[in-house]
Amino acid sequence: MVRVEDIPIQKIRRPLFRQNDQAKVAALMESIQEIGLQEPIDVLEVDGEYYGFSGCHRYEACTRLGHKTIRCRVRRAPRSVLKMHLA
Repeated sequence: MVRVEDIPIQKIRRPLFRQNDQAKVAALMESIQEIGLQEPIDVLEVDGEYYGFSGCHRYEACTRLGHKTIRCRVRRAPRSVLKMHLA
């Protein structure tokens, strides 16, 4: 089951480093300021902790804009699924 909710940005762990395209982040920041975040990022909820593996540019744009929360599609998963993402 997937739910959509606003999650505090500081509660989302991003275990995999990814180099973002700064021009894309800047364009997203401008868009988010004008019309808001249109597409939630996807996070896994494992044992009450949130892990983000996609939506890196949207996450960085919202963080740089100073947003305290970000709209997320949350999917509960067991630790075994998390380990697959980290492999």
